[in-house]
Amino acid sequence: MKLWKEIEEAQSKIQKAIRMTPVIYSEIFSKLTGKEVFLKLENLQKTGSFKIRGAYYKLSRFNPSMKRRGVVAASAGNHAQGVAFASSLLGIQSTIVMPEGSSLAKQMATRSYGGEVILFGRDTDEALDYAKKLTEDGKSLIHPFDDEQIIAGQGTIGLEILKEVPGVEAIMIPIGGGGLISGIATIVKKRRPKVKIIGVQSTQAPSAFYSLKRNEIVEKKAKPTLADGIAIRRVGEVTFPIIQKFVDEIVTIEEDEIASAVLMLMERKRVVAEGAGATPLAALLSKKGRIEGKKVVLLISGGNIDVNLLDRIIEKGLAQTGRLVRFGVILRDLPGALAKLSSLVAQQNANILHIIHERAAKDIPIGFSKVILVLETRGPEQIREVRKGLKEKGYSLQILS
Repeated sequence: MKLWKEIEEAQSKIQKAIRMTPVIYSEIFSKLTGKEVFLKLENLQKTGSFKIRGAYYKLSRFNPSMKRRGVVAASAGNHAQGVAFASSLLGIQSTIVMPEGSSLAKQMATRSYGGEVILFGRDTDEALDYAKKLTEDGKSLIHPFDDEQIIAGQGTIGLEILKEVPGVEAIMIPIGGGGLISGIATIVKKRRPKVKIIGVQSTQAPSAFYSLKRNEIVEKKAKPTLADGIAIRRVGEVTFPIIQKFVDEIVTIEEDEIASAVLMLMERKRVVAEGAGATPLAALLSKKGRIEGKKVVLLISGGNIDVNLLDRIIEKGLAQTGRLVRFGVILRDLPGALAKLSSLVAQQNANILHIIHERAAKDIPIGFSKVILVLETRGPEQIREVRKGLKEKGYSLQILS
């Protein structure tokens, strides 16, 4: 069966198990970019990401014997939850191998959906290698992306986008191993060949970017990234030829850009997106990708972000946009010196979040102390005002971040 036809079949097969997630128009992002920007909110999908689509379609094709033997999968989060949940719906026992560093919240979520969790390996690739060994007793391996039925399930998002935004001219999609973008690109190009398909990767995990550029699969070791959901060292063998045929362009973005996009989605649209899910917005705001048309759909692929990581992303995003600043000041260690400094900062209407004293550092003279101030500001302009006001009073500042 041709892949585009299987995507159509998948759409009818998975309707009872998924949500047709909303597409919303963003006035603020449209103004910022000069485009008509729409957000496809797969973060509101069951299990918090698009992964349930492919997993459910794959498992729904099992015969009774395969269902009895069970399934095994490897994932740091979203695929794990998708497979566990789909398996529970279909009465199949699932074993999920997760890297040892997987967040406790994602482990608990996977177990709550009915999956048996095994922790193994430093990353998803090592977990996948171990998962393959567990198939020796007859279990079926559910690959996170390199499987045509998984691709077909993910491709149903493309059908929804074409229905919800009939005049769409470009779709920006996170890309790791390539299952999501392969499915969407296949059906969209079949029905609307002129729609531009743009993949987005972190510079920390750019396998698909270099593979498309060099016209061959290039393996790149994935470094730590906020977009951990697409941190794959090698694009898929099944997905790459599809990407070559249907994906117009792949772009990469920096970590600071991802953090800013996560923060903006929260503040401007009240949308909680994980790092991977925010990459399309990061790319659009950074003017990455050659988009000639006006109507652009950004696929917010998931919202399963660890709370501790979210806290760090928010802080990084605030610093990146000039809303949070840390600077050091050398003060005489005298009564009232800190109070005077704080008063001067308050006169500039900046909010002091933290004050840290350092007296013992080697570079601080006796009788002095180094004070680190963490300030909340309105942006770069207010930071300049604070610096100017303090310098006029004789203070020497060192911007730390």
